[in-house]
Amino acid sequence: MSSTRSRISEEDINELISMLQSLLPETRHRRRRSSSSSSSEPRASAAKLLKETCNYIKSLHQEIDDLSDRLAELITTMDMNSAEAELVRSLLHS
Repeated sequence: MSSTRSRISEEDINELISMLQSLLPETRHRRRRSSSSSSSEPRASAAKLLKETCNYIKSLHQEIDDLSDRLAELITTMDMNSAEAELVRSLLHS
C-alpha cells in the first residue's frame, strides 16, 4: 500500500458524524435538549450512530412499504372515474 494514499482525517470524520446526527430525528431531538442543558455532553460514538442510522433507514423502508400497501388498498376500493382517483393519479405521476 502506498503511504501517499489519501486518508480521511479525524476532523473529516467528526464533521461527517455531525452531519449524520443532524439527519436522524432521535439525535436531533437529543442535541436540542442537550444544547439547552450542557454543550459539553459527549458525542455519540460512531458505532452507535451508524446503528441508529441503519435502524432509521429500516424504519423508513417499513413506512414506505406500509404506505404502498395502504395506497394499493385505497386504489382498489376507489371509483376510478372519481375526482379522488384523478388526484391520486396526478400525485403518482409527479
